[in-house]
Amino acid sequence: MSGTTYDDYTASYAARAQGMTASEIRALFSVASRPEVVSLAGGMPYVSALSLDAVGDLLGDLVASRGAAALQYASAQGDAGLREHICEVMRLEGIAASPDDVVVTVGSQQGLDLVSRIFLDPGDVVVAEGPSYVGALAAFAAAEARIVHVPMDDDGLVPAALAETLERLAAAAGQQAKLLYTVPAFHNPAGVTLAAGRRAEIMDIAARHGVIVVEDNPYGLLGFEQSPPAALRGEHPGVIYLGTFSKTFAPGLRVGWVLAPPAVRDKLVLLNEAAVLCPPTLSQLAVAAYLETQPWQEQIKVFRELYRDRRDAMLDTLDDLMPAGTAWTRPTGGFYVWLRLAPGLDAKAMLPRAIAERVAYVPGTAFYADGTGAGALRLSYCYPPPDRIREGVRRLAAVVEAELDLLRTFGAAAAPHGDRDARLRADSPGPELA
Repeated sequence: MSGTTYDDYTASYAARAQGMTASEIRALFSVASRPEVVSLAGGMPYVSALSLDAVGDLLGDLVASRGAAALQYASAQGDAGLREHICEVMRLEGIAASPDDVVVTVGSQQGLDLVSRIFLDPGDVVVAEGPSYVGALAAFAAAEARIVHVPMDDDGLVPAALAETLERLAAAAGQQAKLLYTVPAFHNPAGVTLAAGRRAEIMDIAARHGVIVVEDNPYGLLGFEQSPPAALRGEHPGVIYLGTFSKTFAPGLRVGWVLAPPAVRDKLVLLNEAAVLCPPTLSQLAVAAYLETQPWQEQIKVFRELYRDRRDAMLDTLDDLMPAGTAWTRPTGGFYVWLRLAPGLDAKAMLPRAIAERVAYVPGTAFYADGTGAGALRLSYCYPPPDRIREGVRRLAAVVEAELDLLRTFGAAAAPHGDRDARLRADSPGPELA
């Protein structure tokens, strides 16, 4: 029955697969990819800023000199030389680590999947920032975990709210939280950074409740106005740390890593063998060669300046054009601005109008496991050039103003419609949400 939508296997799927659905937002992005649409949605790094000729020569030299090794199976833990380089990268964020405790993964997304499979049984509770990275929500949902969000403000995760949430969960039978998932530096999607004064307090709260902290740090080296923020893992060796080269080199190579205590590391290696046998050797050796032969820290400075200029273009245009009642974060690094609409507006319901006006964003509902967040949206400044960013914000401001006019004329519309099956949804995040 090729070409039909009939599914012969419906009765045979595992329970975890029954709730897997494609995001209803995704269909709109086939339209958003048209060249006339300014996409402020995608989290794609601007890899054209790399010296592509140098990267091409590097790859050619790698295959010519080490092709037999680069095209062969390798260790499930990852190439030893690459793991040494990873420790050098983490040292910039205040982490002193041994290569023995690093496990290379197929991007940090696979790290999230492996950590979820090690720690989470169906029904276990993961506490995560609200909003939270959509790929992490997908990984936790695939593990059939229950995700509980904790509010953030402009200084990151709110310690008092975290303590209240963990105490409330502990008081409920069988609801002890197992993991705290956090992106402390240049948060995706909120764009904020956890204040230095909150870090020790949050770690103390987690330790008091026996909660394992999972720190995801893809943007830590991409700050605009200061040295890289110190990673939580730097002072707390019990933290499970996720890193990636997707934002500072090339996402297409799919090279990430997990830094974990030895017992967890051993389980990560076993699961890696079960999942992929070994991470791709060619990609690993390509990253190692890049770090050995190219001025990679200078390249990161190029990225930082490029993204800072694009951030400035977005913030300046938001300041100039966005209607009153709208508020947004002012990131000091990373890729994203989190914009809160005036009360009564729904970013998810507004998206078709925005696409019709040739601008795209990601509604806030994508970043909450319970389908809330309709009053906010994520804007990305990493990929379009500054003039396109300004034009995109101009179009978006006009859409928001039109929605406000409708609200003033006709009053509040129907209540925002959340995804009733959000807890079970495990649709894989595409580049538009990364």
